[in-house]
Amino acid sequence: MNSQLIEQLRLRLGANGLPYEIPMHPNLVHLTLGLFIIAILFDIAGAIFPIERPIFKFLGLTAIRSSFFDVGWYNLLGAAVVTFFTVGFGFFELLLANPPVNQKSDWGLNASWTMLLHGLGGVVLLGAIVAMTVWRGWQRYYSRQVQWSYLLVGMAMLGLLYVHGTLGGQLGGEFGIHVTAANLIQEGVNPNLLPQ
Repeated sequence: MNSQLIEQLRLRLGANGLPYEIPMHPNLVHLTLGLFIIAILFDIAGAIFPIERPIFKFLGLTAIRSSFFDVGWYNLLGAAVVTFFTVGFGFFELLLANPPVNQKSDWGLNASWTMLLHGLGGVVLLGAIVAMTVWRGWQRYYSRQVQWSYLLVGMAMLGLLYVHGTLGGQLGGEFGIHVTAANLIQEGVNPNLLPQ
Protein backbone atom coordinates (compact mmCIF):
# COMPACT_ATOMS: atom_id res chain seq x y z
CA MET A 1 0.00 0.00 0.00
CA ASN A 2 1.37 3.41 -0.89
CA SER A 3 1.43 5.17 2.49
CA GLN A 4 2.80 8.43 1.04
CA LEU A 5 -0.17 8.68 -1.34
CA ILE A 6 -2.57 8.01 1.52
CA GLU A 7 -0.97 10.74 3.65
CA GLN A 8 -0.88 13.27 0.81
CA LEU A 9 -4.52 12.76 -0.10
CA ARG A 10 -5.60 12.43 3.56
CA LEU A 11 -7.54 9.28 2.80
CA ARG A 12 -9.37 7.33 5.47
CA LEU A 13 -9.29 3.74 4.30
CA GLY A 14 -12.02 1.28 5.19
CA ALA A 15 -11.83 -2.45 5.81
CA ASN A 16 -11.38 -3.09 2.08
CA GLY A 17 -8.34 -0.80 1.85
CA LEU A 18 -10.21 1.87 -0.11
CA PRO A 19 -11.66 5.27 0.86
CA TYR A 20 -15.12 4.05 -0.22
CA GLU A 21 -17.14 0.95 0.72
CA ILE A 22 -17.56 -0.66 -2.69
CA PRO A 23 -14.62 -0.90 -5.13
CA MET A 24 -15.47 1.13 -8.23
CA HIS A 25 -13.15 -0.58 -10.71
CA PRO A 26 -14.94 -3.98 -10.80
CA ASN A 27 -18.32 -2.30 -11.27
CA LEU A 28 -17.07 -0.14 -14.13
CA VAL A 29 -15.33 -3.16 -15.68
CA HIS A 30 -18.63 -4.97 -15.92
CA LEU A 31 -20.27 -1.93 -17.50
CA THR A 32 -17.45 -1.71 -20.06
CA LEU A 33 -17.70 -5.42 -20.82
CA GLY A 34 -21.46 -5.32 -21.21
CA LEU A 35 -21.41 -2.35 -23.55
CA PHE A 36 -18.58 -3.80 -25.67
CA ILE A 37 -20.12 -7.28 -25.93
CA ILE A 38 -23.53 -5.86 -26.89
CA ALA A 39 -21.87 -3.61 -29.50
CA ILE A 40 -20.11 -6.52 -31.20
CA LEU A 41 -23.13 -8.85 -31.01
CA PHE A 42 -25.50 -6.28 -32.50
CA ASP A 43 -23.04 -5.43 -35.27
CA ILE A 44 -22.80 -9.16 -36.06
CA ALA A 45 -26.60 -9.39 -36.04
CA GLY A 46 -26.76 -6.44 -38.45
CA ALA A 47 -24.14 -8.01 -40.71
CA ILE A 48 -26.04 -11.31 -40.98
CA PHE A 49 -29.47 -9.62 -41.08
CA PRO A 50 -30.49 -11.11 -44.46
CA ILE A 51 -30.22 -14.57 -42.87
CA GLU A 52 -32.24 -13.51 -39.82
CA ARG A 53 -34.95 -11.58 -41.67
CA PRO A 54 -37.25 -14.61 -42.21
CA ILE A 55 -37.02 -15.45 -38.50
CA PHE A 56 -38.07 -11.93 -37.51
CA LYS A 57 -40.89 -12.00 -40.06
CA PHE A 58 -42.11 -15.37 -38.74
CA LEU A 59 -42.09 -14.05 -35.16
CA GLY A 60 -43.93 -10.91 -36.21
CA LEU A 61 -41.06 -8.63 -35.14
CA THR A 62 -40.34 -5.54 -37.15
CA ALA A 63 -36.59 -5.25 -37.31
CA ILE A 64 -34.53 -2.88 -39.43
CA ARG A 65 -30.91 -3.63 -40.24
CA SER A 66 -29.80 -0.08 -39.50
CA SER A 67 -31.25 -0.36 -35.98
CA PHE A 68 -28.86 -3.21 -35.18
CA PHE A 69 -25.97 -1.08 -36.38
CA ASP A 70 -27.20 1.89 -34.33
CA VAL A 71 -27.26 -0.23 -31.16
CA GLY A 72 -23.77 -1.50 -31.95
CA TRP A 73 -22.40 2.00 -32.56
CA TYR A 74 -23.85 3.67 -29.47
CA ASN A 75 -22.84 0.82 -27.18
CA LEU A 76 -19.28 0.88 -28.50
CA LEU A 77 -19.16 4.65 -28.05
CA GLY A 78 -20.41 4.21 -24.47
CA ALA A 79 -17.80 1.51 -23.84
CA ALA A 80 -15.02 3.82 -25.05
CA VAL A 81 -16.12 6.60 -22.68
CA VAL A 82 -16.67 4.34 -19.66
CA THR A 83 -13.31 2.60 -20.17
CA PHE A 84 -11.44 5.82 -19.35
CA PHE A 85 -13.10 5.85 -15.92
CA THR A 86 -12.58 2.10 -15.55
CA VAL A 87 -8.83 2.40 -16.12
CA GLY A 88 -8.59 5.53 -13.95
CA PHE A 89 -10.27 3.89 -10.97
CA GLY A 90 -8.27 0.74 -11.64
CA PHE A 91 -4.96 2.56 -11.29
CA PHE A 92 -6.15 4.45 -8.22
CA GLU A 93 -7.20 1.21 -6.55
CA LEU A 94 -3.99 -0.47 -7.72
CA LEU A 95 -1.93 2.21 -5.94
CA LEU A 96 -3.79 1.47 -2.70
CA ALA A 97 -3.42 -2.32 -3.01
CA ASN A 98 -1.53 -4.32 -0.40
CA PRO A 99 -0.73 -7.54 -2.27
CA PRO A 100 0.34 -10.72 -0.49
CA VAL A 101 4.01 -11.54 -0.98
CA ASN A 102 4.35 -15.33 -0.89
CA GLN A 103 1.32 -16.46 -2.85
CA LYS A 104 0.84 -17.52 -6.46
CA SER A 105 -2.23 -17.56 -8.66
CA ASP A 106 -3.55 -20.54 -10.61
CA TRP A 107 -1.49 -19.25 -13.53
CA GLY A 108 1.70 -19.35 -11.43
CA LEU A 109 2.06 -15.58 -11.12
CA ASN A 110 2.56 -13.71 -7.87
CA ALA A 111 0.33 -10.77 -6.97
CA SER A 112 2.79 -8.11 -8.14
CA TRP A 113 3.15 -9.62 -11.59
CA THR A 114 -0.59 -10.10 -11.86
CA MET A 115 -1.14 -6.44 -10.91
CA LEU A 116 1.48 -5.30 -13.41
CA LEU A 117 0.03 -7.36 -16.27
CA HIS A 118 -3.51 -6.32 -15.40
CA GLY A 119 -2.55 -2.63 -15.25
CA LEU A 120 -0.63 -2.66 -18.54
CA GLY A 121 -3.33 -4.75 -20.18
CA GLY A 122 -5.93 -2.20 -19.09
CA VAL A 123 -4.09 0.59 -20.86
CA VAL A 124 -3.63 -1.53 -24.00
CA LEU A 125 -7.32 -2.49 -24.01
CA LEU A 126 -8.33 1.15 -23.50
CA GLY A 127 -6.32 2.07 -26.58
CA ALA A 128 -7.78 -0.84 -28.54
CA ILE A 129 -11.37 0.02 -27.62
CA VAL A 130 -10.84 3.68 -28.57
CA ALA A 131 -9.18 2.62 -31.85
CA MET A 132 -12.09 0.28 -32.60
CA THR A 133 -14.52 3.11 -31.84
CA VAL A 134 -12.73 5.39 -34.31
CA TRP A 135 -12.70 2.56 -36.89
CA ARG A 136 -16.40 1.87 -36.29
CA GLY A 137 -17.20 5.59 -36.53
CA TRP A 138 -15.42 5.76 -39.88
CA GLN A 139 -17.48 2.79 -41.07
CA ARG A 140 -20.70 4.36 -39.82
CA TYR A 141 -20.25 7.79 -41.39
CA TYR A 142 -18.14 7.10 -44.49
CA SER A 143 -18.45 3.55 -45.77
CA ARG A 144 -22.04 3.01 -44.53
CA GLN A 145 -21.47 -0.66 -43.68
CA VAL A 146 -19.73 -2.72 -41.03
CA GLN A 147 -16.69 -4.56 -42.34
CA TRP A 148 -16.11 -8.23 -41.59
CA SER A 149 -12.51 -7.45 -40.59
CA TYR A 150 -13.87 -5.16 -37.87
CA LEU A 151 -16.15 -7.93 -36.61
CA LEU A 152 -13.27 -10.43 -36.55
CA VAL A 153 -11.12 -7.99 -34.57
CA GLY A 154 -14.07 -7.45 -32.23
CA MET A 155 -14.37 -11.19 -31.61
CA ALA A 156 -10.62 -11.43 -30.98
CA MET A 157 -10.99 -8.54 -28.51
CA LEU A 158 -13.61 -10.56 -26.64
CA GLY A 159 -10.95 -13.24 -26.12
CA LEU A 160 -8.42 -10.66 -24.89
CA LEU A 161 -11.01 -9.20 -22.53
CA TYR A 162 -11.59 -12.70 -21.13
CA VAL A 163 -7.88 -13.23 -20.41
CA HIS A 164 -7.53 -9.74 -18.96
CA GLY A 165 -10.64 -10.19 -16.82
CA THR A 166 -9.29 -13.47 -15.50
CA LEU A 167 -6.18 -11.63 -14.27
CA GLY A 168 -8.41 -9.11 -12.53
CA GLY A 169 -10.52 -11.87 -11.05
CA GLN A 170 -7.38 -13.49 -9.66
CA LEU A 171 -6.44 -10.24 -7.93
CA GLY A 172 -9.72 -10.20 -6.05
CA GLY A 173 -10.53 -13.89 -5.77
CA GLU A 174 -7.14 -15.44 -5.16
CA PHE A 175 -5.12 -12.60 -3.66
CA GLY A 176 -7.98 -10.88 -1.82
CA ILE A 177 -7.01 -7.39 -2.98
CA HIS A 178 -9.67 -4.89 -1.83
CA VAL A 179 -11.91 -7.68 -0.57
CA THR A 180 -13.28 -6.65 2.83
CA ALA A 181 -13.47 -10.16 4.34
CA ALA A 182 -9.95 -11.06 3.18
CA ASN A 183 -8.50 -7.84 4.65
CA LEU A 184 -10.26 -8.40 7.97
CA ILE A 185 -8.98 -11.98 8.18
CA GLN A 186 -5.43 -10.77 7.45
CA GLU A 187 -5.79 -8.34 10.35
CA GLY A 188 -7.00 -11.16 12.61
CA VAL A 189 -10.58 -9.90 12.88
CA ASN A 190 -13.51 -12.28 12.44
CA PRO A 191 -15.64 -10.71 9.66
CA ASN A 192 -18.75 -12.52 10.98
CA LEU A 193 -18.63 -10.59 14.26
CA LEU A 194 -18.69 -7.11 12.71
CA PRO A 195 -21.99 -5.22 12.68
CA GLN A 196 -23.69 -5.22 9.29
